[in-house]
Amino acid sequence: MKNNRDWKAIRSLLPFIWQFRGRVLFALALLSLAKLANVGVPVVLKGAVDALDPQQQEIIYLPVILLLAYGALRLASSVLSELRDALFAKVIFRSVRQIAGKIFQHLHKLSLRFHLQRQTGGISRDIERGSRGITFLLNFMIFNILPTIVEIALVTVVLLIYYDSIFAIITTGTIVLFIIYTLVITEWRMRFRRAMNEMDSQANNQAIDSLLNYETVKYFNNEAFEAERYDQKLARWEHSAIRNQTSLSVMNIGQGVIIAVGLTLLMLLAAQGVIDGELTLGDLVLVNAYLLQLYLPLGFLGFVYREIRHSLADMERMFSLLEQSEDVKDLPDAADLQLKGGNVRFDNVNFGYDSDRKILKNISFEVAAGQKLAIVGASGSGKSTLVRLLFRFYAPTSGRIYIDGQNLANVSQHSVRRAIAVVPQDTVLFNDTLFHNIHYGNPQASEQQVYAAARQAQLHRFIEQLPQGYQTLVGERGLKLSGGEKQRVAIARALLKNPSILVFDEATSALDSHAEQAIVHELQQLSSNKTTLVIAHRLSTITDADQILVMDQGRIIEAGSHEQLLASQGRYFEMWTLQLAENNGEQN
Repeated sequence: MKNNRDWKAIRSLLPFIWQFRGRVLFALALLSLAKLANVGVPVVLKGAVDALDPQQQEIIYLPVILLLAYGALRLASSVLSELRDALFAKVIFRSVRQIAGKIFQHLHKLSLRFHLQRQTGGISRDIERGSRGITFLLNFMIFNILPTIVEIALVTVVLLIYYDSIFAIITTGTIVLFIIYTLVITEWRMRFRRAMNEMDSQANNQAIDSLLNYETVKYFNNEAFEAERYDQKLARWEHSAIRNQTSLSVMNIGQGVIIAVGLTLLMLLAAQGVIDGELTLGDLVLVNAYLLQLYLPLGFLGFVYREIRHSLADMERMFSLLEQSEDVKDLPDAADLQLKGGNVRFDNVNFGYDSDRKILKNISFEVAAGQKLAIVGASGSGKSTLVRLLFRFYAPTSGRIYIDGQNLANVSQHSVRRAIAVVPQDTVLFNDTLFHNIHYGNPQASEQQVYAAARQAQLHRFIEQLPQGYQTLVGERGLKLSGGEKQRVAIARALLKNPSILVFDEATSALDSHAEQAIVHELQQLSSNKTTLVIAHRLSTITDADQILVMDQGRIIEAGSHEQLLASQGRYFEMWTLQLAENNGEQN
């Protein structure tokens, strides 16, 4: 099962590598030449040593040539390896860039349901570790494991041709035992690495969530409580990390024993061969040089294999994000929405976030192009869910939603969202400047258009009084601004988008009465030729609506104009009377 997951991660990576196949093949050719040069070094060194042996010395220039060849082969091996790395750099970093970009785009395509359940810190850490894992895997799997195997094969062939088979048998046996031991122990160790990664992600989630809710932590004096929760997760991470490191030491000791035994046996055989006159000093040097050449990459092979397994585990978590399915998908032949004014119609719409929890029940209404529809009701009655369905964050369980007679299920999500601007009740801003947050409504807009939108949202004068003006940083999630200031920024960027359909989800709830009246008056003028949906808490802001829907427990229980609903003396009348009494109480 683990191998299947590993191969799946590798298969996910291959398409990104295949686009650079010419560059990869050239890099592999350089690798092969470098390894041939490397294997040739001990052969040339043996010749030089034998030529310098007083009993075998013939012509003085021969060892000079061999020593020059030795230096040339060393240089060639180094230069070819560096050229290979430089050539392959684009393959590695372009692949990381493309994969990270693909995951980033996919996360934005996922439904609101996924993002309401996600743990931002854990996802961030998974992408970071996965990207690092790809870099390691490409570097070391292709340029360390493969060349080490090639070098081992070449050395074994040389030993079989020129020396007794016992040399090749001991060399191969040592390597095989080393690899088997490394594989077995690494598989055992992987559980500790996975547990360590899991605890690391959980601790990171806890830290980020706590810092994002800094004010809440302070309000309830829970700094020590948060620190204790964080430390509990770090304690579990510490336990896994210690076991991971201890098991690494066990593996390194075993590897050292295997290599030491193999080296000792081979050197004893070579030394005995020299004593018996069957081998020269050059042969002893050659065998020793090969063993040292193999020892270093072989010792590194254990590290590389461990890290590749860790990298595959990290990549597995990252690529699993791409397996998250989109709840709302465009049809293969989805066309763009063709706007003809912005008529909106809900036709017997039902919806529930879960199969056993129905939120909307048989909702039907229509807003003519350019008209204003207001939706009121108690908290939890389903008002905001209507907006999420219109914006295609979710698809209705049954029923249809139309804009200008076109079923939203048949048109592209992008074109629907391009036609609608939403001012939410809870405004979250980017940790950037005021200008950036307003300009975000339409990145193609000019500076003057941004300033005009800020004026329309009654925000321009406030910004001009700030020391840094529009370049003022708003802080993470806009924490440096008041609730009213954040909502005015949200209104400004919605106006800058200049959509056909405007949605205000209790957009003035955080404003004081004076600012609210000024903005409501401005919004009335700006939305006079746009289809407008307003979810309102303060009924005084929607008295001019063409139609008002009153919702309760997912159903529309009343509909009509302000005057009609007051005359019917139903639920709306009760809400109006209650708010009038509250306003009079505040004034007194």
